Amino acid sequence: MTTTFSRDIYFSFFMFTADLRPDDEAYSRTLIEHCRALKDMGYAGFDVHIAPQPVGGDHAQEVASYVGLKNRFDLAGVGDVPFTTNVGTTQRFDITSPYREQRAQALAYLKSRVDITAIMGGDAAIMSGPFLYPYGVFPVTDDGEPIWSDALQDLMAQRYVTARSSFAELVEHAVTKNVTLAIEPVKSWETPGPNMVSEVLDFLDSFESRPAGVALDTAQVVMESQGPQSFRRNVARASAQHRLHSVHVSAPDRGAVGDAWIPWDLLLRELEPVFRGPYLVEVFNAIPPFDSSMRMSRRRFWRPGEDDPTPYGSAYDVAATALATLQKQLAAAAQYA
Repeated sequence: MTTTFSRDIYFSFFMFTADLRPDDEAYSRTLIEHCRALKDMGYAGFDVHIAPQPVGGDHAQEVASYVGLKNRFDLAGVGDVPFTTNVGTTQRFDITSPYREQRAQALAYLKSRVDITAIMGGDAAIMSGPFLYPYGVFPVTDDGEPIWSDALQDLMAQRYVTARSSFAELVEHAVTKNVTLAIEPVKSWETPGPNMVSEVLDFLDSFESRPAGVALDTAQVVMESQGPQSFRRNVARASAQHRLHSVHVSAPDRGAVGDAWIPWDLLLRELEPVFRGPYLVEVFNAIPPFDSSMRMSRRRFWRPGEDDPTPYGSAYDVAATALATLQKQLAAAAQYA
């Protein structure tokens, strides 16, 4: 079925993969079939993860491989659908590093991700994700002891200051490519920071970075926020600064959205009057590397064309239910817009 709902809703390919394997033409055909099925459901666009390259990889060659992938999408008739990207930094590519050479490597890496986003998304593309501090890299002392609480907050504040000049250069590069940057805060058990929308906004307030903004994720807000009043203040603050660039709709367990602990009325009451971008449905399937990195104990949703059917739910059925649920909630929230 094809929806006539007026608000664009995108779907994240975290349901299927964390690596598009752009040089693998056979796998591209699988991705194209997923695009067609989701487009037929009524999804208006897709979010794809740009995987980190192997050590010693060439950025220019990698960017060229995504040109080839996008060409295959175009030839298959799905290239007209908008794409956004999800990007994370790594321990190797860290723009908060105290070492100048490492920051330079990280900046080159992130610029290549902006270039790939421009290729996949065209004009006014969005690159979101935890690309300020390396995702999942918890700092330790010289003696190998974990750093927590006040000491961790002081360390993160120092790392954010160190990142300013590199991030400012990244913003300038993104402007030349018509790519909008949206830093996503992620909950504290996944990464040491930034964990809250306010922390991202504080970082962006520390220098002139108007084209860059924040990605708000409903799962992160529910699990890591300071409460409804803080959420209202942060949405108002980001909106007033024109920095609310992306909204991810995700269940707290990062699974099916259809019947999830999402406070729809509270969230949409604040978002609908000010947010005009597409909503992104984000479901993390229990596939590598998410199953281990996010400690998933739930069953995998089987992926048509990739997995044998199981009784535990099809990825397409989960996607269709999520779309219908979000459409219903947005229709109910129309009074707030």
